[in-house]
Amino acid sequence: MSNLVHVRDGGDRLTVTELTSMACLLLVAGHETTVNLIGTGVWHLIEQPEQLAALRRDPALIPAAVEEMLRLSSPAHVATLRFTTAPVRVGGVEIPAGEAVMVSLLAANRDATRFPDPHRLDTGRPRGGHLAFGHGIHHCLGAPLARLEAGIALRGLLARFGTIEADAAAGPPRRRDSTMIHGWEALPVRLAP
Repeated sequence: MSNLVHVRDGGDRLTVTELTSMACLLLVAGHETTVNLIGTGVWHLIEQPEQLAALRRDPALIPAAVEEMLRLSSPAHVATLRFTTAPVRVGGVEIPAGEAVMVSLLAANRDATRFPDPHRLDTGRPRGGHLAFGHGIHHCLGAPLARLEAGIALRGLLARFGTIEADAAAGPPRRRDSTMIHGWEALPVRLAP
């Protein structure tokens, strides 16, 4: 952020509006998504203790677990807004040219024809094929960093805490009410060495 401010203050071509937009983008795309990826990933491990145990036995599975967490609970609900350039037929409905389309990444990543038992976290599932980071020219530039951060967080949690479980006494988890970010408003967990 400091470098961006310096560019703007140095008289380069970055306007105040561009600086503000870039700051918002970095906060949402570079922070909120990774925070929610880690939170939803931990929740899936709590819900499926056999997967948590598998990661404890073999930390080399962590990169595959991160990919599976991305597939199962992509932190982005939907892709950025798209517009049809020609008529498109989807699910028996024709969308005319020039119409706005919202693509559900969560639904695509749980397509049973592509991912067997799609609603289950499976750290042994073959990697790849999910759309958590978009696709093609719309692929997220921060994808490698998000994968790295999530892997570091999981390794740290597993190394530091022998117990990772839901904390029912602190109340139920509450999902975030957002069409943009898929994650938690509150996720009470109990951690112990």
